[in-house]
Amino acid sequence: MVAPAEWLAIDWLMAVGLGWLVVGAAGVLMLHRLALVAHVLFPIGGVLALALAGVAAVALTGSPQTAVLPIGLPSLPLHLRLDSLAAYFLLVIGAASAGISFFAAGYFRKGEGTPPGLLCLEYHVFLASMLGVVLADDAYGFMVMWETMALSSYFLVTANHRVPEVRSAGYLYITMARVGAIAILLCFGVLQANTGDYTFANMRAQALTPFWASVGFLLALFGFGAKAGILPLHVWLPEAHPAAPSPVSALMSGVMLNTAIYGMLRVAMDLLELRLWWWGALLLAAGLATALYGVIFAAVQTDMKRLLAYSSIENMGLLFVGMGLTLIFSGYGMAPMAALSLTATLYHVASHAFFKSLLFLGTGSVLHATAERSLGRLGGLIRTMPWVGWFTLLGVLASAGLPPLGGFVSEWLLLQSFLFTPGLPVPLLTMLIPVVAALIALVAALAGYTMVKFFGVIFLGQPREEKLATAHDAGLRERLGMGWLVAGCLLLGLLPVQFIALIDPVTRQLAGAGLAERVAASGWLLAPTSLEQASYGPVIFLLGILGSFALAFLLVRWLYHGRLRRGIAWACGFPWGTPRMQDTAEGFGQPIRQIFEPFFQMTRELPTPFDEQPRYKVVVEDHFWRWMYMPIADLAGTLARLIGLMQQGRISVYLLYSFLTLAATLVVVMR
Repeated sequence: MVAPAEWLAIDWLMAVGLGWLVVGAAGVLMLHRLALVAHVLFPIGGVLALALAGVAAVALTGSPQTAVLPIGLPSLPLHLRLDSLAAYFLLVIGAASAGISFFAAGYFRKGEGTPPGLLCLEYHVFLASMLGVVLADDAYGFMVMWETMALSSYFLVTANHRVPEVRSAGYLYITMARVGAIAILLCFGVLQANTGDYTFANMRAQALTPFWASVGFLLALFGFGAKAGILPLHVWLPEAHPAAPSPVSALMSGVMLNTAIYGMLRVAMDLLELRLWWWGALLLAAGLATALYGVIFAAVQTDMKRLLAYSSIENMGLLFVGMGLTLIFSGYGMAPMAALSLTATLYHVASHAFFKSLLFLGTGSVLHATAERSLGRLGGLIRTMPWVGWFTLLGVLASAGLPPLGGFVSEWLLLQSFLFTPGLPVPLLTMLIPVVAALIALVAALAGYTMVKFFGVIFLGQPREEKLATAHDAGLRERLGMGWLVAGCLLLGLLPVQFIALIDPVTRQLAGAGLAERVAASGWLLAPTSLEQASYGPVIFLLGILGSFALAFLLVRWLYHGRLRRGIAWACGFPWGTPRMQDTAEGFGQPIRQIFEPFFQMTRELPTPFDEQPRYKVVVEDHFWRWMYMPIADLAGTLARLIGLMQQGRISVYLLYSFLTLAATLVVVMR
């Protein structure tokens, strides 16, 4: 028996996972007791998440730890390993899920579709399975945890299963999850190189040829890309995330998607010995296409949760761009530059986890207060929901990549990685990198445009519906969860030098170099390469913003006090403005629809001069449904009908099938 004082970090992490399972089991015992489940069990789950983050932060700088659990099949025990890469992702999972769990304690109500106790079980099994995915050190354990994560999240997505659209979204999600899991399993089969040993330690020891290493990499890209929502495997994400309850949407978008990034990094930069430059080019191209596609579709959405879902696709694309650039640098032995781009990628993992979770929680509060998801029926909510409005504003600023918040630091580091690439030995890459950097800047600008639309239409202006005047603000538990995530966004923006020191062990493990010593030498200024080339001072920037606001307030107060006439900003002095005169979500997105019209499949409903109630409607759909998924669905239906013809319901026909099968078998054996 090991004394508690001698426990390793990996033991404490397993204890957290076991604690989540116990909390979930307790929920089943309190199946319909909403108050106990929400106000006791979910906060306990949040405290366990904080413990996970704390233990992972301590383990980041330690040496790898391993464990073997004899709970699998007789010859396949579960191997676990905690290294710097796993510790970092567990830190992000724990820190983000803590805020979501505290919010969930005040969010869930009766009538969500699934009994609250069962929802508690699914939720905490989901958390424990993500912990298991990151700790797994063999293909068997990884796939068991991966499938548990997929199944538990499927049941969470379909919590309100009485709605047909929710069931359809769940079926699509679980189908894409199955396809991706098959690709990941085949990837592990390639990496073990016919040795029969599926532990990750054995896979690291294999010296695969470039061909088989590339096959394994491509299978990993397909499998983990399906989970991350990379083009064209993205179609499940804007359907499943809006269908789930808002805390679940936050957990899936802000936390679960990061497990796909973890898996891709684990395979490409840990299990595979080779680092081919074209792998990075492929990741970069796929990520760039995904980011651009996602942000364009986000800009034209009129459903607030679908808008955030497409925004998640955009951010996953940026993460794949960062990983691609890291692989390109690693392929040419440029370790310092690989460390810079990997640092930007890992920084954005944490930043996206906090601000996207915060935004989904904000939409959940709006949804509970108004029963509306359509942007066209919202407006002016910052007056009746000030806590939610101001918290959401900080999440919007972080998502838009504005300083001094975490979203700006990660995107700024990514752009710095592109600006220092003239030394690549391939002239074609050297020429294309500036073009890619320009497209990344375009994506960032469109993301800002989208966030202005999201916040402005929901919270600013006048209410578009009368019932919005009675909307209530978030409760104390919900504000606590959102406030935790806001603090994360602020700390990531104000303390980049300190956070890069946390990331440094991971970059040294995967890229062979780090930035911590270099950026620490600049003090409070963040200088990824040197002060002479580029630097950023977040605290100085914050003080400048606060000073500008204070100066503007004082000038208006002193110089123009008593000489002001208030009016609606967009009404050009017209004093009788109504909500119908405000810019709508459709009108805000119209320029994007016109500029990027080839990206969309649009159906318009146009009014005629003879209509008593003229109506204009635009439906924007994804081309990939018509180009790729509908033909597959039609083919599957045709094959099912053909196979159905074989089931005649007659015993004589089934005996004939058996006879023909035996005859064919005998012919094969005789030959």
